[in-house]
Amino acid sequence: MARYIGPKTKIARKFGESIYGPDKYFERKNYPPGQHGNSRRRKTSEYGVQLKEKQKVKYTYGLLEKQFRNLFKKATSKTGITGEILLGLLESRLDNVVYRMGIAPTRAAARQLVLHRHITVDGQIVNIPSYTLRPDQLVGVREKSKSLEVISNSLSNSSVQKFSWLEWDDNTMQGKFINVPDRSEIPENIKEQLIVELYSK
Repeated sequence: MARYIGPKTKIARKFGESIYGPDKYFERKNYPPGQHGNSRRRKTSEYGVQLKEKQKVKYTYGLLEKQFRNLFKKATSKTGITGEILLGLLESRLDNVVYRMGIAPTRAAARQLVLHRHITVDGQIVNIPSYTLRPDQLVGVREKSKSLEVISNSLSNSSVQKFSWLEWDDNTMQGKFINVPDRSEIPENIKEQLIVELYSK
């Protein structure tokens, strides 16, 4: 399935924040791309603000429009605050959890690891990045893949943040998805209510 493979700094500058992680080029040019990016722009409409927030989330988690819309429909069918449920579903994706556990340095890299059959769920290989994890499921690195440089380098990165809704064992290279995180536990700078308002029109 198609994915954006263009310049990531350009996308980060479009949204005014480094959505793909630390980026020295973004820090140098943290204004919108284009000939007039550094000049004053007209005020964005309410619809434009909502649309921009949705696009930011899609780029952050690496989803296409159809996938995102289906996930939103799934969120609306559940009881609770739709925006928070949507973020919980995004965080429950296998590729995102692989990234959060520190197995991969980025979500894009995590997606590749899953697609290339390096990741297991409850001991079985799963190669579907959008696989939704359930509480208490175990996510690990396939035995044959534990020596991969990209994985060992990522796991040895001391700056990897630990999350209360995930467990990780360096010795076994396996972790547990304890539960779907609450909104307060998700660090992404997202105004999910804007997305709910957009789809409600």
